[in-house]
Amino acid sequence: MIKGRVWKFGDDINTDLMYPQICYTMSDDKKPLYTMSANRPGWSSMVKNGDIIIAGKNFGTGSSRPAADNLKALGISAVIAESVNGLFFRNSVNSGLLCIQCPGILNIADEPDIITIDIKNSLIINEAKNKSIKFRAIPESLMEIINAGGIINLLKGKGLLGGPL
Repeated sequence: MIKGRVWKFGDDINTDLMYPQICYTMSDDKKPLYTMSANRPGWSSMVKNGDIIIAGKNFGTGSSRPAADNLKALGISAVIAESVNGLFFRNSVNSGLLCIQCPGILNIADEPDIITIDIKNSLIINEAKNKSIKFRAIPESLMEIINAGGIINLLKGKGLLGGPL
């Protein structure tokens, strides 16, 4: 179960917004400060550990920037969108960031509602508004990567990376 405060975004949020060009030249600890700075100046300073993004269609469109890493480093615990770009979805899994496609999610919560993600039962719940919605279960193999904190951590944990084979 994941519980967090909602931040709401619209359609076509691209990776350039989540990981702007300036991030390529700065240290890892500074990069998250620029997340969404072009469309929501100051937003990154309001995000707290465990917060959740809900969004419209085509979340994560664009290039294969390490946008999921930036969201995770900022403290975002999950992204739930009406639809998610396939490349962003896979990058999220590999980074250990929970990313869920859930048509209808925008009708469930608003900022700053608190929602619960029940992964086991594929359910998103907004208790305050007495609303919930089902989502398609995430395959166990992908959840294994997410739960390990990303593909690198999973491979290290299995002894497949980081030392002589």
